[in-house]
Amino acid sequence: MTGRRAACAAVLVVLLTGCGSGAQDNDDAKASATAEDSSVAHRGGSLGAEGSACELPVTFDIAKEWKAEAVDGSVDGEVSQDIADALLRQGPVALVCEVDAKPAGNIGFLRAWTGEPGGDDARTVLEAFVAAQDGVSKEQYDTFTAGDLTGAEVTYLYSDEFLDESKEESALAVSTAQGPVVLHLGGLDTEEHRAMLPAFELAKKTLRTGGNE
Repeated sequence: MTGRRAACAAVLVVLLTGCGSGAQDNDDAKASATAEDSSVAHRGGSLGAEGSACELPVTFDIAKEWKAEAVDGSVDGEVSQDIADALLRQGPVALVCEVDAKPAGNIGFLRAWTGEPGGDDARTVLEAFVAAQDGVSKEQYDTFTAGDLTGAEVTYLYSDEFLDESKEESALAVSTAQGPVVLHLGGLDTEEHRAMLPAFELAKKTLRTGGNE
């Protein structure tokens, strides 16, 4: 009897171990799928074309549930042009569109900025944009290609007196016949910024000329 019990116990251990391994494999697969899903932003619409929420020299896709709104740069009697420029201009470009991540559960914006036509390439425009933002450090520049466009992109740290610690931000720039376009992604902090990066990558990947031309 002892031998039979030992054999049965051995079989039971093998069966339980096998079942446990399968359950673990399923859990790992689910975790992997969840991580993959969080790294890809699902398309929620397109901006830039005539009739879209923001008409731009380019078009690009925005993430699902993100809400876009055009920014009116005109001034009224209560706001001087200098104040408006300080709020809505950064270097060679002006803010024309905000895409709010709050409806999707994040705190931050993907902002589109445009400038006047000129001879500056995308890298020059992007460097001027970053230089106009106080508190920037550890800039890392690169190039990218999307459709018919070749642009420049940058990641950097931003800090000011109101922040407990520096936070990551990202931006890209392209040049078009109608002038440069800059897309900037901020966020409440680095964690929020990284959570929204898939939306930034979606915009970059789908960036094309042929918007409000």
